[in-house]
Amino acid sequence: MGAYLDYNASTPVDERVLEKMTDIYRNHFGNADSRTHRFGSDAKSIVEDARMKVAGLLGTADEFVFFTSGSTESNNMAVLGLEEYGIRSGKRHIVTTAIEHKSILEPCRHLEKKGFEIEYVLPHEDGRVHAEDVVGRVRPDTLLVSVMHVNNETGTIQPVEEIGKALEGTEVYFHIDASQSCGKLVEELRRLRYDLLSASAHKMYGPQGVGVLVIRNKNGRRSELRPIMYGGGQERGMRPGTLPAALIGGMGEAAAILEKEYAADREKCGENRRMIFEVLRESGVRFRINGDPALSLNNTLNISFDGYDSEALMLAMEMEGLGGISNGSACTSHSYEPSYVLRAMGLDDERISCAVRISWGREPVDRQAVAGMTELVKAWQGE
Repeated sequence: MGAYLDYNASTPVDERVLEKMTDIYRNHFGNADSRTHRFGSDAKSIVEDARMKVAGLLGTADEFVFFTSGSTESNNMAVLGLEEYGIRSGKRHIVTTAIEHKSILEPCRHLEKKGFEIEYVLPHEDGRVHAEDVVGRVRPDTLLVSVMHVNNETGTIQPVEEIGKALEGTEVYFHIDASQSCGKLVEELRRLRYDLLSASAHKMYGPQGVGVLVIRNKNGRRSELRPIMYGGGQERGMRPGTLPAALIGGMGEAAAILEKEYAADREKCGENRRMIFEVLRESGVRFRINGDPALSLNNTLNISFDGYDSEALMLAMEMEGLGGISNGSACTSHSYEPSYVLRAMGLDDERISCAVRISWGREPVDRQAVAGMTELVKAWQGE
C-alpha cells in the first residue's frame, strides 16, 4: 500500500483505542441518557470518564467539555451559536483569518449575509498571521475572534497565545480551532487563554465522528453561546442527539494515551521530519518549503516541487504504490482548486500548483517511499 503521509487529514486509530471501542460496542451498548436501568448508567459512566480524560489532556474543567461529531460541528457551533447574542448586544463584528478551515470560513460568510461584518486577516509569506494584525482589528462591537492554532495545510503554528492574552478580560469571545494541535502541543494548549476551543478525535489517533467543543465561562459568567440544533437535552442542552458512547470512549482513551505519550510522540515525529529533509537534500530535486519550518509543527511539510503539478505527483505516487499525500485540506482537495491558504500567503499560481502536503505521525516513515517520491520528481525535472 505504500506509506500513508496524510495524517493531517486523519490518523490511524490506535490499537488500544480500537480495543476500548470494541469492548464498549460489545458489552456497554446502553443509551447514556437512559436513566432507569444499569445499562444506561453504565454508558453514562463511560461518557463522563471520557469527558474527564479529554479535560485532563487539555488542562481544563470537565464541565466545560461538550462532545460533538467533530471539529466541523464544533466550529459551526462556536460561530453560529453566538449569532443571537451578537444581534441582541449589537456586536456584529467578527475577526478571523483568511487561512481558517472552511468550517469557520463558511459559517462566517453565512453571517455576512445576515448583516454581520467579518474581517479576514491575511498571513505573511511565512504562513503565520501576526497577533497585532488580529488584535488591532478588535472594536467595541467585536463579538468574536476565531484563530486556528495550527494550520492544516502548512503546519504553521499561529500566535493564539499572544492573542488570548490580549483579549483576556474583554467582552470579546476568543475561539481556537485546535484540530491539528490537540494531543501534540499539549503544554501550550494547557496555558492558552480562550473562551471556546474545538478538537477532533480522528486527528489524534481516535475514531472519526466525534470531537469536542470546550465552552468556558466568560468573565465569571455562563457563556452566551446557544445551541444551533434542537431536539433533545443531551450535553446539557447544547447538542441534541444520542451520545455515541463507543466513539466518545475512544476519544477519551486516545486523550489518556496522549497525555502519557505526547512527548515521546513529538520526538518520533521529529525523527521522521529529519529523515524526510535528509532525503530531499540528498536527492538533488528542486523544491521550496511553503511556510517557515521553524514556525511549524514537526509533523507537516508543505512543499512545492518546481515544475511538477501536484495532481500529477499524487497520481504518480498512487500508481507506483509509493503511498498517499495530499495537496491541501481533505475537505477541499477534491475540488482541484488552487489552495486558498497558499494564495492568502501571497504565493504565485505556479508555486501553488506544484504544492503538496506531507504529514505523518509517530510511526516510522518509510524512507524508500520518500526516496521514490523524489525519484519521480527528479525524472520529471530532468535531473
